[in-house]
Order: sequence, then structure tokens, then C-alpha cells
Amino acid sequence: MDFGEHGALRRRAAQAASTRAEIVMAAGRLMLERGYVGTSVAAIAEEAGVVVQTIYNSVGSKAELLAAVLDRVAEEPDAPALLSGATRERIAEARTATEVIRILARSSALVNERTAGILRIVSEAAVVDPDVGEFEQKRDAARLHGFGEVAAALREKRGLRGSQIYSGGPSDHEAAATMWALAHPHTFRTLVLSLGWSTEAYLNWLEKSLLAALL
Repeated sequence: MDFGEHGALRRRAAQAASTRAEIVMAAGRLMLERGYVGTSVAAIAEEAGVVVQTIYNSVGSKAELLAAVLDRVAEEPDAPALLSGATRERIAEARTATEVIRILARSSALVNERTAGILRIVSEAAVVDPDVGEFEQKRDAARLHGFGEVAAALREKRGLRGSQIYSGGPSDHEAAATMWALAHPHTFRTLVLSLGWSTEAYLNWLEKSLLAALL
């Protein structure tokens, strides 16, 4: 392959990536405004300035569009992943189990706050679209697996109840399930969006609840 062909391939790849990004942004705008059911693929195509087939070729089905929207929101610079590389490093460097819990609580609050809008759409869509329901289950399973890593870190630091002299403490899997339930996006939406808590109040509650339940 000569340099001209290589350059042409790079330009096409860049154009494809740009088109995909515009489609995903358009889908996010419309779904947040109209809801999942109220947003058609045709409307997304019109918003993005492409034909419908381009959406299927570039992203996929409507459920895959929603998944791409959520991934885009979570990957933005000011929306850290629950267990991003930086979060894992901070947990590994933490000197105490209490510090691990505080890191986890803050990360969970940031992620839940940033993704609350689109996750509401995911929950609504899961009721009417089996593909979205399956996608939501997979994300819940991945979230539980991530909390399992945190439980292992707590036990390693001999902070998890049952790690030292206590008996009857939670297993790593049970500890992960506790974190999953307390830090779940549904809990955030109920307390903050429905009941009017501030994000700071939610963070304080989450930190205290995790400390009381696990350490």
C-alpha cells in the first residue's frame, strides 16, 4: 500500500468516525427531549443530516444507538467511569479501607449525576424494547463485577467486616451486592431527582451507608 492509499484510508476512517459521533450526539439530544419511544431512527437521521441506512451501517439498531449515547456520556472527560484507570489507581494507593470507601462514594456520585438523564431513558426503553432490557442487564452485571474488585481491595486492606476478628461478615460477593444496591443509578435518581436531595447530601449518605454496612 502506498502513502496515497494509506492517507485515503485514514481520511475515510476519520470521516466515518465523525459521522458516527454526529449520529450519536443527535440521538442523545432527541432521546433526552422526546424519550426513547418518541424518537424514531428517521428523526435521528434528519437531525444528524444523514440517511437512515447510514445509521444502521455506522451504529446499528435503535437499542445500539442508545447504548452508544450512554457510552459517549460516560466517556466524556468530566464524567469519570466508576472504575476508570485513575479510580483503580487511587483505590490501590489508598492506605485504609475507609479511604477506599470514600473514593468509591465520590466516583459513584459523579458518574450517577452525569449519566442520570440518559439512564432514565434506558430504564424507560427497557420496558418496551427487549434489546435495551438485555443491554441494561449486562451493564448491571458489569457494575456488580466492578464492585467485586472494590470488595477485594477492602478485604486486602483488612477493612471488610469479617476480615479480622469478626465472624459472620459479608463475602466479597455480598459486599459487592451491597455496594451495587446503595450506589445504583436508580437510588440516585430516586433520592436526588425525585425527592430533591442535593448531590452533596447523596454523597454524604452514600459514604456513611457504605461505611456502616461494610466496615
